[in-house]
Amino acid sequence: MKVRAAYFGVFTALALIFSYVESLIPFHIGIAGVKLGLANLIIVIALYKTNVGAAYLLSVTRVVLSGFIFGNLFGILYSLAGALTSLTVMALMKKNQGFSVMGVSVAGGVFHNIGQLIIAILVVENVSIAYYLPVLLIAGLVTGLIIGITANEMLKRLVNLSMGFEV
Repeated sequence: MKVRAAYFGVFTALALIFSYVESLIPFHIGIAGVKLGLANLIIVIALYKTNVGAAYLLSVTRVVLSGFIFGNLFGILYSLAGALTSLTVMALMKKNQGFSVMGVSVAGGVFHNIGQLIIAILVVENVSIAYYLPVLLIAGLVTGLIIGITANEMLKRLVNLSMGFEV
């Protein structure tokens, strides 16, 4: 149990550090909500090195803590919608075992943006903001691929890491 708590703490700290680093990077393409998603690297790795429940707990913890530290309540709402939608799709794809880490991550990036767009439509009560969808899909594809490639390389190097969870 102590090993699990230690790994969970390390992964939470890494996700928060990546969130902070991402907040320092001037990455603006003119579309609200498009980010690199560096903290999602930790979530993808956790999905492959822990059980799904632990990955969900880590994701929610990261979103809430980084939202309080670096954002606001609406930021938490949007991030939580994106994170839960993304992680659900990634977990289903990983369970299928027909997809690579990169494919799982790309789907996660795309569905993160879809989850956030759905919340935006509900909050502003205007479906016309769905015109952002093509740009958000491309952004999710590109950032998901970058995170997926990086996660795949890291997982190759973390092959002996046992986090005290059944995989």
